[in-house]
Amino acid sequence: MGFVVDINADVGEGLHNEALLMPYLSSCNIACGGHAGDVDTMKNVVKLAETNNVKIGAHPSFPDRENFGRLEMNMPSNELFESLTSQVNSLLKVLEAYNMKLNHIKPHGALYNLAVKDNNISEVILKVVKLLPYPVKLYAPYQSVVSKSATAQNIEVVFEAFADRNYNDDLSLVSRQKSDAIISEKSEVFEHVFQMISNQKVKTINRVEVPIKTSTFCVHGDTENAVEILKYLHANLKQKGIQIV
Repeated sequence: MGFVVDINADVGEGLHNEALLMPYLSSCNIACGGHAGDVDTMKNVVKLAETNNVKIGAHPSFPDRENFGRLEMNMPSNELFESLTSQVNSLLKVLEAYNMKLNHIKPHGALYNLAVKDNNISEVILKVVKLLPYPVKLYAPYQSVVSKSATAQNIEVVFEAFADRNYNDDLSLVSRQKSDAIISEKSEVFEHVFQMISNQKVKTINRVEVPIKTSTFCVHGDTENAVEILKYLHANLKQKGIQIV
C-alpha cells in the first residue's frame, strides 16, 4: 500500500517492561523526572533503545510524580519552562554520555492535553524545543494548537494518534475517567489504527468518522496487555504492506 508509519510508546515510567516493548517500537518517549523516571531509568532505557535501533524522545511533564502528571497544574510560565528545560536536559546529558541524539519531544499527560488547546502552554513547550542545541521534532496531535504554532515557527511536527485510546468527535481523547477510554482488544486496536492510516479518518466513540492525519501511533506502555497489542499491531501492519520505521 506504500504507507510508512512510526510506532511509539511512553517508557521509563517505572513499569520495567521496556525490554519487552522495544522490539516492536520504532520510537520511544522517555520519562525524564517530571511524572516518573530518574537518571538510572533513563540510562537503562537509552541502552535498550540503542540496542533495538529505536529513536529516542523526551517525555516531559508537569512536575507532579504523585499524580503521574495526569492532573493540570496552574504554574507560572517561567516556572513551567524551567521545569521542562531541566527535565529535557537531564535526558540530553544521558544521551551525550552515549554519543546519541534526541529525535523528538512529546509532552506527557495533562501537559499534552492542554497543549492541544492552550496557547500559553504551547508556547512554553515550543520555547523549550527551540532552545535545544540542535533541531528536534515535536510529536503532537493533528489540528492541535501546539502543532499549528510549531509549524508556523519552523519546528518539524510529527502528527500523533493513539492506537489504544478512543476519540471524541472533536478529536480529543475520551477521558480516562470513563470505562470506554481505552481500547484493549488487540484486533480492535489494529482496526482503529488501520482506518487512520488507510482512510485518514478515525471512528469516534459516537461512531462518527472524523478526518485525521497521523504518522506516529502511540501504544501506552502501561496498558495491561501492551506487549500483546504491539506484537499483533506490528505483525498485521506488516502483513498489509505498511512499513514501520
